[in-house]
Amino acid sequence: QVQLVESGGGLVQAGGSLRLSCAASGRTFSRYAMAWFRQAPGKEREFVAAITWSGSSTYYADSVKGRFTISRDNAKNTVYLQMNSLKPGDTAIYSCAAGYPHPYYSAETYDYWGQGTQVTVSS
Repeated sequence: QVQLVESGGGLVQAGGSLRLSCAASGRTFSRYAMAWFRQAPGKEREFVAAITWSGSSTYYADSVKGRFTISRDNAKNTVYLQMNSLKPGDTAIYSCAAGYPHPYYSAETYDYWGQGTQVTVSS
């Protein structure tokens, strides 16, 4: 079993930055891929970014490519999402996920989820 807890969300102005963290506990020795998803009110959940266990491969949604960076520190059992040049359209609840996704952007194939952290970007 793996428990995931997100932190770092908040209210920022457009153009600002935030760094989200996802701390894992439990079966942290497993070589899980990790990902971030987001969901705004009235909208479907969408893929944001994913990273392999080693960190050697990363994947991004087109909407965040060049602005967001996903990384992980396995020694700290933590995954990060650095968000720069934030836009009002980035406003959503951001959740982290762990598992063996297939494909990497498929939420249905992740095994563990955090409860999410709110990110609000004002115009």
